[in-house]
Amino acid sequence: MAAASAASCLGPAAAAIQGQKLRQRSVRPGAGRGGGARQAPSAKAVAEAGPVARPNQAEWNSLGSVCAVLGSQWGDEGKGKLVDILAQEYDIVARCQGGANAGHTIYDDNGVKYALHLVPSGILNEKCLCLVGNGVVVHLPAMFEELDTLDKAGVKVDSTRLVVSDRAHMLFDLHKEVDGLREAELSGNKIGTTKRGIGPAYASKATRNGIRVGDLRNPEKFAVQLRALAADAAARFPGFEYDVEAEIVAYKTYAARIMPFITDTVHLVNEQHKAGKRVLVEGANATMLDLDFGTYPYVTSSNPSLGGVCAGLGLAPSKFQTVIGVAKAYTTRVGEGPYPTELFGDMADLLREKGFEYGTTTGRPRRIGWLDVVALNYATTINGFTHINLTKLDVLSGLDELKIGVAYKLPDGTVTTAFPSDIDLLGEVEVVYETIPGWAEDISGMRLYADLPANCKAYVERCEELCGVECRYLGVGPGRDAMVVKP
Repeated sequence: MAAASAASCLGPAAAAIQGQKLRQRSVRPGAGRGGGARQAPSAKAVAEAGPVARPNQAEWNSLGSVCAVLGSQWGDEGKGKLVDILAQEYDIVARCQGGANAGHTIYDDNGVKYALHLVPSGILNEKCLCLVGNGVVVHLPAMFEELDTLDKAGVKVDSTRLVVSDRAHMLFDLHKEVDGLREAELSGNKIGTTKRGIGPAYASKATRNGIRVGDLRNPEKFAVQLRALAADAAARFPGFEYDVEAEIVAYKTYAARIMPFITDTVHLVNEQHKAGKRVLVEGANATMLDLDFGTYPYVTSSNPSLGGVCAGLGLAPSKFQTVIGVAKAYTTRVGEGPYPTELFGDMADLLREKGFEYGTTTGRPRRIGWLDVVALNYATTINGFTHINLTKLDVLSGLDELKIGVAYKLPDGTVTTAFPSDIDLLGEVEVVYETIPGWAEDISGMRLYADLPANCKAYVERCEELCGVECRYLGVGPGRDAMVVKP
């Protein structure tokens, strides 16, 4: 979108942004720095801890006993890395929604890369229990393929490391077939789905003919259910092809393998929380793809915002003490739909290559844009972020200047900081930008906020002023250690 002159177009609404002060963060108990003053550890405690403390461990330990890490943009913000870091300090890491359309890339201490889709990112922590909640749609063959890949890499996963909700709905190959047929029907109005069957699986859940993981305990009932599901799809799509009897046979083997992992996760997670265990929730997708709050219909089929977390795990809202929003220092998007700050040409190509912006799940090149504070503030309002993890700051190194979208100018000339629900209107807005000097230095090896270039710190602090939440965690590279904690 074209940029409007800040001097001529800001008006009263956007001018208010200029004077916006950093809001005081949540003071809920245990919510990180907002939860009260920290006390320095005693000499005895330091001695007993020994020399094995991880970088920023005191910071991670200060977070709430229930912490959610959620995407604040259009996905691919780098949530998996933060979850992988925090998983070292939490007892349970849980997925609550989405399916294998979510791709999280994480690295171990040796720099080995793992691409995860259904298995929670805490799987590299041997002391952590990974939980797939009731809100996730599970394609068992894909999960087994992922577990086999982890096993070959030396990461052993059994039922002491991973549990799957008996209430979670299953995604079948027939859902993938329906996804493709449905997308073909839309012709020029394609949503741009991953064609992983996510939408049709959630549709089966909503129309109450879905099949849950717990139904595998009764093979006869399961066979009846799957035949009915296939018949329904065949009646709807003339070109539908699916060997339901072969699938029933295959699922006898799948059932035997998954059975040890199946449990009542709602009871488990609440009992563990009651016993004092720390729970980390790994969001998939992101708020701007939320079925209710995103750029509908160019959205995912679940609710990646905080409300979806509660429904997808059975954890009450009052239990969440820390909610971290993950945002790239710029923005990306995969698939169709309006994207106000989208870049084209050389700048888009440069950031795409520097940031290796290709989908973890699909391999599709991502669309690229400047940071959109209107969208980020919208996500912050919906989720109540207590902290922001600003990722991929290092990708911006070397640019002479950076832009931040601070408001939208509507076709009638009105300047607004509200995010429109009308996608046609959103596609017509003119973005009001602030231009900020860039920095030349490579920051990928820096680990202290004081060491960052002055212009880099100015960019971070301006983002804080605009969104009203501290950008506490700064990603400066792909590795687990490439994180700066702002003092």
